[in-house]
Amino acid sequence: MRKKKILVVDDRDDQWTLIRAAMASSMPDTEAVWVRNPNQALDYLHAQSERQLPNLILLDLYLPGRDDGWQCLEAIKQSKVSHLLPIVIFSHSDLKEDVKGSYDLGCSSYLVKSSDPRQWLDYFTVLHNFWWQISTLPPKPFY
Repeated sequence: MRKKKILVVDDRDDQWTLIRAAMASSMPDTEAVWVRNPNQALDYLHAQSERQLPNLILLDLYLPGRDDGWQCLEAIKQSKVSHLLPIVIFSHSDLKEDVKGSYDLGCSSYLVKSSDPRQWLDYFTVLHNFWWQISTLPPKPFY
């Protein structure tokens, strides 16, 4: 069976290190692709064939500013190629306006990063179970 793919959009090396370690432990059936900014994310998505698109996008909201994350989210949701991809916002912010704004722009879920990196393994176990075991993802190709 082919590995599922997650596109991780996060501008911080230390966050990527934590994400990669948590995914390796709890999502061994998943390939992670890391990009550091919205432009790289959009370039990556547009360069993929329909069958190469990720199954899920994990998007940090502050890239480095909130507007950067929202612009990326909005661009992905407006794209003919990637508009159906589920996008999970994974951010340190628990501000109500960040959560509401992200849902207003079409995110599928919003998770607040724990300040304790040891809890990230639990987060990714839940992500794995929910998105790969419980949810039905859009089929490829989408259209």
